[in-house]
Amino acid sequence: MSLDAFIDALPKVELHVHLIGSASVPTVLELARRHPDRGVPTDERALRAFYTFRDFPHFAQVYAAVNALVREPEDVAALVTGLARDLASQGGRYAELQVTPYAHHVTGIPRAEVTKALDLAARESLAEHGVEIAYIFDIPGEFGEEAAKITLDHALEEPPAALVGFGLGGIEQRRPAYRDAFRDAFTAARAAGLHSVPHGGEMTGPETIWEVIDGLGAERIGHGIACLDDPRLVAHLRETQIPLDVCPTSNVCTGQVARIEDHPLPRMLEEGLFVTLNSDDPPMFATTLAGEYRVAARALGLGRVELAQLARNAVTASYLAQERKRALLAEIDALVA
Repeated sequence: MSLDAFIDALPKVELHVHLIGSASVPTVLELARRHPDRGVPTDERALRAFYTFRDFPHFAQVYAAVNALVREPEDVAALVTGLARDLASQGGRYAELQVTPYAHHVTGIPRAEVTKALDLAARESLAEHGVEIAYIFDIPGEFGEEAAKITLDHALEEPPAALVGFGLGGIEQRRPAYRDAFRDAFTAARAAGLHSVPHGGEMTGPETIWEVIDGLGAERIGHGIACLDDPRLVAHLRETQIPLDVCPTSNVCTGQVARIEDHPLPRMLEEGLFVTLNSDDPPMFATTLAGEYRVAARALGLGRVELAQLARNAVTASYLAQERKRALLAEIDALVA
């Protein structure tokens, strides 16, 4: 079996992908033409150029512009089922999709309608594409206390049936001003039974990772690539085996890593850290989940055994039911054998 065939056949789980960032180029073009006043290009070449990011703040601006195109509950549902369709074509079986309720609040979609759309889309994704969808509600950190409150209220009062986690993303440098609000929101979410899965150490140093561990009770961490700058943190992550959801192409596209060949993923594995492989915002970064496995193999030198272990890690770190985990792990083992 060729490497490409092996990667295509590998059962995959996606743990770090954002709803808006998963919108395919044709979907964004359709929405942009429907709302030409939103500043998003309506031509494919121009849109792909629009997705060339100077840095993370510029990426956040582009992301917000695309989010402004999502105006109706039907748009929300279409993004979910579109992601499921794309994952199914790559051997994807399950995804924990990061949804930002505050973004839909800003565009005026009632939260009850967002929840209804997410529930409908999860059912359709499984029925039509064989991909099981769960949700993580994500606070955009730069919007502070208001965003934390709106996200928490939606999670506690009108959650979709498949809500499993509570997250924190956005521009990390702006978080310290709202530290107490985020801690309070996570305390309430965890008390309600939601898993803590914040971003940390993507665009700032190890101190952000320590904060999500100590202040937010992180059970899994988005990105975490800055951990290598702190040997004590590396030792803690090795000992606790807190999963780190790593997104190599994303880190290059947003300027957090200069070249894909410089990505710290291989060293993180050498240090014995628990790593999963993910796509983050795939069409915006011209990648896919399967594409990230190809990057790990061709640019970062990982072999089939290591790729299979990354796939196992994603299953193990997921919030799937144990029976589904066992079945997927057995599939991966059978492919390797």
